[in-house]
Amino acid sequence: MVLKIGVIGTGAIGQDHIRRITNKLSGGKIVAVTDVNKEQAKAIVETQNLDAKIYDDGHELIKAEEVDAVVVTSWGPTHEEFVLAAIEVGKPVFCEKPLAITAEGCKKIVEAEIATGKSLVQVGYMRRYDTGYRALKNVIESGKIGEPLIVHCAHRNPTVPDTYTGDMAIVDTFIHEIDVLRWLLNDDYVSVQIVAPRKTSNALEHLQDPLIVLLETKQGIRINAEIFVNCQYGYDIQCQVVGETGIANLPEPSSVVLRSEAKLSTEILVDWKDRFIDSYDTELQDWINSTLKGEVNGPTAWDGYVAAVTSDACLEAKESGNIVQISLEERPEFYNKNLVVVEKI
Repeated sequence: MVLKIGVIGTGAIGQDHIRRITNKLSGGKIVAVTDVNKEQAKAIVETQNLDAKIYDDGHELIKAEEVDAVVVTSWGPTHEEFVLAAIEVGKPVFCEKPLAITAEGCKKIVEAEIATGKSLVQVGYMRRYDTGYRALKNVIESGKIGEPLIVHCAHRNPTVPDTYTGDMAIVDTFIHEIDVLRWLLNDDYVSVQIVAPRKTSNALEHLQDPLIVLLETKQGIRINAEIFVNCQYGYDIQCQVVGETGIANLPEPSSVVLRSEAKLSTEILVDWKDRFIDSYDTELQDWINSTLKGEVNGPTAWDGYVAAVTSDACLEAKESGNIVQISLEERPEFYNKNLVVVEKI
């Protein structure tokens, strides 16, 4: 059984997903692509030797009879319309983050999906598929460190381009922590405050860097998170969970321990793609396998909505410096159980 996939958006992440589905993963085949830059779509079809039709727009691709499921990797503001269109015709859809650029847009997707009675949407939060985060979650759930009390974490980039704005520290960078920490702790957030420490001299004038995010969960767990996107030394993701009886740390990426030039050292990665490339492979393979079985087992539309509400509160807290309450409705029963998508593909 092969899942016939249409891809909307052939930019960097779209091309990466096309390559991995075509060359590394099993059970999926790219049969359709589209992009606002039709020449770019044509080029990726040719360079990857795809037996795929090039469509003029995403809506035509979604409606195409040969397409079983859709991958949305287009410009962020277009995600909402394409995900809603896929839901309307009952096709499973994998959408890279953000699910929509507003919480209101995410809520529309949630409501549309619930109305169908079919679970169709998965959002691309790949950290849930990282072997290190999964190992950390297993330790927490085993009870080996008791109940979690505090989480210390950091998201550090060596540098960011001139086009990186202040809000991107939340909506592009910290959004990954927003999702993965909620999943890790199986808990929702109730408040957030953002503190601006002394600014690094390596940040551009328009950018406050670093930032400290202080989150509180429903269970009273306190999270302090550092966002530092001009740290210079590498791409470094840290997470430490302090429990009642022990402490658990996110494993470091594997690296050769080197004794040389009177130093004992290990390598620090500098590119986020290198740090999480295996997670993307695992994520897409799981989506293909689950979709063929008529299931959705990854981050849901509700997870996308919660991330949007939380990031909005973070932006408000960043602007005001105040503690901002994060108000969420109760998670719909629809997202508390595994639901069949449609007939197995």
